[in-house]
Amino acid sequence: MNKVSGYAQPVATAISEPVRPAVPRGIWSDHGLDAVEGLMVRVCAADTFDRMSVITSEHLATGGKRLRARLALGATEGLGGNRAAAIPWAASCELLHNATLLHDDVQDGDRVRRGRTAVWVRHGLAQAINAGDLMLMLPYSVLDHLFVDDGVKWRLTRILARNAENIVRGQASELDLLIHERLDWKAYASATEGKTAALFGLPVEGAAILSGRTPAEARALAEPFSRIGVLFQIQDDVLDLYGDKGRDVIGSDLYEGKVSALVSEHLRLHPNDRSWLLSVLRAPRTDTRPEDVDTAIARFRDGGALAAVWGRMAAIEQEVEAWPALRRERRLHSVAMALVAKAIAPIAHTAPRPTLAGAQENL
Repeated sequence: MNKVSGYAQPVATAISEPVRPAVPRGIWSDHGLDAVEGLMVRVCAADTFDRMSVITSEHLATGGKRLRARLALGATEGLGGNRAAAIPWAASCELLHNATLLHDDVQDGDRVRRGRTAVWVRHGLAQAINAGDLMLMLPYSVLDHLFVDDGVKWRLTRILARNAENIVRGQASELDLLIHERLDWKAYASATEGKTAALFGLPVEGAAILSGRTPAEARALAEPFSRIGVLFQIQDDVLDLYGDKGRDVIGSDLYEGKVSALVSEHLRLHPNDRSWLLSVLRAPRTDTRPEDVDTAIARFRDGGALAAVWGRMAAIEQEVEAWPALRRERRLHSVAMALVAKAIAPIAHTAPRPTLAGAQENL
């Protein structure tokens, strides 16, 4: 039975178009997203529409790019699998991502998410934590909606659990960076590989399993997407200072005391600024002066840190483009490069001239 609509048909037939078109729809197609959305809302509501159902459904209604769901669907299709049959896996990945957002806002003190008041501000810290905890559990419930044998479900459960563990450990590491003054690139990258990169490798690893690949093959195909996850985190750090993330202020990461890619690169280039920058990052959010944030933003740009992080992104792009396992899967390779382009687009106005590749000279 289709557990989303209630009709006696498998999820795969809920989409009327052919599930395997001659030309793959790609990662940016909306095909299947409505079914993903419906399934997420269904599991959040459960059998009784209680307080947690209201809060989690309200959070999902704020939208977002649904990037992890798109990646799960696009990767499945790119590997020759059934896009519609991957809808529950896409929903599982997206629910896990949204759980991390609820907890992130509590930990970071962000009052705005996706242009709307954060859950913890509307409903209180305790209920926001409860909502995040619930959404950490729901991805496992969603797997029951997959029309695959129990062996495949068990492999997907293990993949989900391993990546969820990496995400939490990465988040914990990120929170410790400032406390222990671990401001170098290696420490930043290590935290990012857990917190952010896992959510990019996860959809692809599961998609590969659903498409008939072995566990070893699935992990090998997921690895370059984890690298793209690092690129996305760098982009997010840049966007926070030089764009619009839908938060309440520009430079929210500096107000929060976050050790970002720009912080690490600036201190590599200008180690004498360490005391000054630490004083900015350690100041309580309410005591951080806007003029100090503006000064940091200017120094990162004028001192070469912005160009240096572009160099890091260029290196990742080249690494992914040449990834051997990925190049053997032409359609998945196209998904990866489309994802890289999507990551870079919101911050293209900050790129050093004349080319992205030229930014590597700053490393």
